[in-house]
Amino acid sequence: MTRPRFLADEDLRHGIVLAAQRLEPRLEIITVQETALRASSDGEVLDFAANQGWLVLSHDVSTMRAAADRRVADGLPMLGLFLIPQSRSTTAAADSLQLIWSASEFEEWHDRIVYLPL
Repeated sequence: MTRPRFLADEDLRHGIVLAAQRLEPRLEIITVQETALRASSDGEVLDFAANQGWLVLSHDVSTMRAAADRRVADGLPMLGLFLIPQSRSTTAAADSLQLIWSASEFEEWHDRIVYLPL
């Protein structure tokens, strides 16, 4: 079983990352700031994630969704996108990430766009 790995988009509330890591310390999650992607476009973030094996987390419900839809329509790999509206609670989002990590496999999320919390 391949566990999901997450890449948090630049604008994702860092509290969600911290809460998810507190719930499950083995959960692998990095932020865009930890990569060379600072100030990159949504398409560049999705491309990096597809090439490096990350599922993307973002608050950019409209722009990131549009970029992901374009990738799928163009036949480009899109390993999975989790959209978390800004109004959603940190705890609920972190709980969903912990559930996804513990109860699913990485490959289940390919080409899927999912809104969190579940």
